[in-house]
Amino acid sequence: MTIRHVVSWKLATSDDSERAEQAAAVKAGLESLPVTIPEILALEVGVNALSADNFDLVLISDFADEDALQRYVDHPDHQRVAAYIRSVVGGRSAVDFLV
Repeated sequence: MTIRHVVSWKLATSDDSERAEQAAAVKAGLESLPVTIPEILALEVGVNALSADNFDLVLISDFADEDALQRYVDHPDHQRVAAYIRSVVGGRSAVDFLV
């Protein structure tokens, strides 16, 4: 069984141009991770394209097992990207499930 890790974020800013810049930076940071973190089996990042009431970004990623997910979480490159994300978000939700 594979673990699917889904995280969504609502950015804290109310400025549209700042939101777009931050969303692009988060997306680029997350999409850079498969190069250095072999535990990532698949990774997709989506930026909200419709309602402003929606969350701004979503990450959908797959891992072989819980240990692989934890190695990803602890990896220094993930920690660097996560630190930036924490600095710009106002809300977060996450779900991990078996597929």
